[in-house]
Amino acid sequence: MHQEISPIKNILKDLTSNRISLEEAESLLNNNLTESLSYATIDHNRMFFKNFPEVIYAAGKSSDQVIELSKKIFEISSKVLITKSNREVNHTLAQEFPDIQINDVANMAFRSKSYEEPKNHGLLVLCAGTTDIPVAEEAAFTAECMGIKAERVFDVGIAGLSRIINNLEKIRNAKIIITVAGMEGALPSVVSGLTASPVIAVPTSVGYGSNMEGLSALLSMLNSCSPGIGVVNIDNGFGAGFLANAMINSLNRPQ
Repeated sequence: MHQEISPIKNILKDLTSNRISLEEAESLLNNNLTESLSYATIDHNRMFFKNFPEVIYAAGKSSDQVIELSKKIFEISSKVLITKSNREVNHTLAQEFPDIQINDVANMAFRSKSYEEPKNHGLLVLCAGTTDIPVAEEAAFTAECMGIKAERVFDVGIAGLSRIINNLEKIRNAKIIITVAGMEGALPSVVSGLTASPVIAVPTSVGYGSNMEGLSALLSMLNSCSPGIGVVNIDNGFGAGFLANAMINSLNRPQ
């Protein structure tokens, strides 16, 4: 797994190298590693409890705000992940930070001072249709930013069961499976019925007529008769990727 750098050590390094003043360092430590801006309060302490810094939710924020938050988090935690971005914000981020990774499909961006190749822990990400790919890619990219390799298999919805059967070996070899689906949201139930591994279900807002912007898929997944399924919120690929990472970290944590 990734070796994370303590925010406190980074504060001390910045202090000794004169990048921040003694008063700024004291303020960060006295406020339990929170840093207040006029429009946001950054929780640098998140690294200790989640083993990953606070993530920036870019929707509704200006490019300037996203950039300032990115700089502040990166200074203390050595990495920053941005979700629910858009091409305009991504373009601005790429200009500001030449070393940032941009994922235009998932509308995400990631920057880290020390890159490590994601490790294989048996994570498989499936999605039902092509229009579900952005949410599935959000889940996969999130996991990979946290050091977990994600194998992707897209467009395997149950309208053609042969597509699932053709990937049966991958499904049964996977240790954790993220399934992303809209419409009636039946993919997680089918996949869970084929494996003993835990399935993380992600409903999407994709579908015709009475899909109710993903609510029908969400309710179908919550009401699955196949045990071993956990459900995150609609279009929450980030939450699925983060949960998969937490499960894998828990299993691999020394006793």
